[in-house]
Amino acid sequence: MRIGIALPNTTTGTSASVMRAWATRAEERGFAFVSTIGRVPYPSYDSLTALAVVAGATSRIGLTTNAVLGPTYPDAVLAKITGTLAQLSGDRLTLGLGVGARPSDYRPAERDFEGRGAAFDRQLAYLHAAWRGEAVEDGDFPGERRAVVPEGASVPVLIGGHGARAVRRTARWGAGWTGAGGGPRRAEPMVGRVREAWSAAGRTGEPRLLGLAYFCASQDPGSVEDSDRYVRGYYAYAGDHGSAIADGVVRTPERIRGIVGEFAAIGVNELTFTPTIARIDEVDRLADLVL
Repeated sequence: MRIGIALPNTTTGTSASVMRAWATRAEERGFAFVSTIGRVPYPSYDSLTALAVVAGATSRIGLTTNAVLGPTYPDAVLAKITGTLAQLSGDRLTLGLGVGARPSDYRPAERDFEGRGAAFDRQLAYLHAAWRGEAVEDGDFPGERRAVVPEGASVPVLIGGHGARAVRRTARWGAGWTGAGGGPRRAEPMVGRVREAWSAAGRTGEPRLLGLAYFCASQDPGSVEDSDRYVRGYYAYAGDHGSAIADGVVRTPERIRGIVGEFAAIGVNELTFTPTIARIDEVDRLADLVL
């Protein structure tokens, strides 16, 4: 099991200094990767920009988006940003991509929410061609075609989502699949379906299967209250499902350790612990429990 820790890029009260210190401490403590959550109309730090800063402040730790809402970006822009980040970081980027469930993420990006699925399918084909250095855009002269990033970008993609289309996209385009909040119970059916589709598509090796666990390692009552307030606020739009995610936050040493085994038991081979309070000592508390 590869264990990572998310940056608190959406967590209430996160400062720029905490973001940088969080990443360097995560590398020092031996986490396999840091991850981010992607939103548009929310007072958070942008995933790809944050990971670019982290790449410059670290040297080994993996960089994972979990997940960027792909169709909120123009294809060429997303290809250029991610190809650049992958190459300049030494191929440390793993691009978690999904379509999201909130129309509010699409309105400010001036993108079509209803057509996001078809746009995502087109985008996945475009990204892989662009990362290979293929000529994907018109140039300055009639008939001229040009690449948008230098040849050689290696960007493994993890597909987000819990439906049949996410399974299909993973088997066709993904290095694996990434789950959202909801714990092992919600992830388990998708893990089995992805493995079956992977084999049926003739893919070799094992798919990467990334689980997510929200956590609060501090036992301070005020921290626990802040943790619960943040998660319930972030998922307020989701009704009962949001409440279930909030209820599933692991907040005791026993539950934090135990969730690793629970995810492993359903076949997940990577796990990101996502913070619910932006306090740098959470990195050390978590490392002491799970590494």
